[in-house]
Amino acid sequence: MLAVAAVALFLAAAPVDQPPLPAVPQSAEIQLKLERDGSLSVVEAVSVPEGVTMDRRVQLRVPAPHHRDRLFTIRDVVVEGSGNAQVGPDAFTVRLTSGTSIVRYTVDGAVAGNRVTWELAGGWSTDLKFIRASFASPRIPAAVDCLAGPPDSDFPCGAAQVDHAGLTRFSQQNLAAGDRMTATVELPGGTVPANAVLVPAKTLAGAFVLTAPVAWAWAAFGAFLLAAAAFAGFARRRDTGDPPKAGLLAGNGEFASPDGVLPGHAGVLLHGRAGPADLAATVLDLAVRNYVWVSEGTRLTRRNPPDEHLTAFERAVFDAVLPEDSVTLAELRQRHVEVPRAELTADLVGRGWLRRPGRLRRAGIRVACYGVFLTVLLALTAGYAQLGVILTLAGVAVSAGSALLPERRRAGTGVARRLRGVAAGLASARPKDLTKPQRELVFSRGLPYALALGELGPWVAAFDAVRHPPPIYWHDGDTTPDQAGSFAIQLTGALATTRRGHLRDLVREKQGQHTVSHSRAGTPGTAGAS
Repeated sequence: MLAVAAVALFLAAAPVDQPPLPAVPQSAEIQLKLERDGSLSVVEAVSVPEGVTMDRRVQLRVPAPHHRDRLFTIRDVVVEGSGNAQVGPDAFTVRLTSGTSIVRYTVDGAVAGNRVTWELAGGWSTDLKFIRASFASPRIPAAVDCLAGPPDSDFPCGAAQVDHAGLTRFSQQNLAAGDRMTATVELPGGTVPANAVLVPAKTLAGAFVLTAPVAWAWAAFGAFLLAAAAFAGFARRRDTGDPPKAGLLAGNGEFASPDGVLPGHAGVLLHGRAGPADLAATVLDLAVRNYVWVSEGTRLTRRNPPDEHLTAFERAVFDAVLPEDSVTLAELRQRHVEVPRAELTADLVGRGWLRRPGRLRRAGIRVACYGVFLTVLLALTAGYAQLGVILTLAGVAVSAGSALLPERRRAGTGVARRLRGVAAGLASARPKDLTKPQRELVFSRGLPYALALGELGPWVAAFDAVRHPPPIYWHDGDTTPDQAGSFAIQLTGALATTRRGHLRDLVREKQGQHTVSHSRAGTPGTAGAS
């Protein structure tokens, strides 16, 4: 046995220089040697009859299982005799004329795992009367296989065996033009390194094959989802904790709201929505700032025209509540006054406290559309279509995940926490610590915030309990803090009634349309009966 192994090693080490010349016209003698680096050295001696030209075309991209193609590379081509050979991107072509010619070349990509596969003969333009081949490798093969016939057939070759010296031999008679003869040799593990190259097939299914770049893209997508989930969780929890202490007086004793926040902002920043209390707080703030005058306990009158100090949101509220010079609360109840949400949202977005509504969702939808386009484009051209699928899923994830993110930005979360601190300060107000001028300013300026933050009762009670309650400069008559608080409640009720009335009108309108549609549906039947 050792002698046989030694002979096999000697044959493997011997150079493939001169194969036996064909003894029969229109036949081939082939020698193959597997090098230790996995390359396959091939020498073919082909006998071409007089007056005949033999052409051969070897496909270098052949179908493989699981929607893949296997790529072979041919290099170092030398033709000795009458003929020529060319290596193209997908095929190796040989043209031989009369006489015996020798073609030498090296194949890369023939080793897949422990198996060596190569097409000994195939793609010839004429029949081959006889083919004989030998295969030498660093170690004796464990198994051999050989197929001959049409490309899709599984007919065995005439002979395929390992001889007593460890050399693998193949032979076949009468191979028709266009048929192939393919040899497969299985070697012991680790004989040579594998060098087979598999790529996605140029088909629709092949475009979706999982490849290394696609696998990395999936891994990146998974990391993106984890990072997005972590960011969303962090964003939803970052406003937890005790609110910081905040008041409505600056260090110089003058009134100052935290970060310039308006009373009408409180509902959206704290609860994500604005309601009648926020609308009433804005109207009350306009009165406190001398844009609106309150008289007779229920009448609102324009005091000063809107100027550059009002935001677009405040202007919209001013025009909606007071389209004319004055209005009573009773008249206000009959109107449909709504919070100008577009102006309010634009104001909060412009201050950097809210995200632009739907911006992230729309961006996700655009990315998903780009992903669909990229998927189709790659599927029809270069392959790797799963990259487009990943981009589509990323867009869907962004669009769906946008609903999990809080509407507030980081700055808005900070303002909301300070508003909670203001609410705590309003609930525990100590007017006795203020001077009389400060009480007048702080009570009136703080009243809209107390209304918006739900601390109206404690705020009014604290200032009404002092021996000399502060005067209400924006209301006619000798008005007390308690009366000012009652007016704030009435104003909120009037604006809430306008909303309920508007909703009732919408419901009645829908019901009326429903009734009309039913009566119209019955009209043709009545006409038919008559």
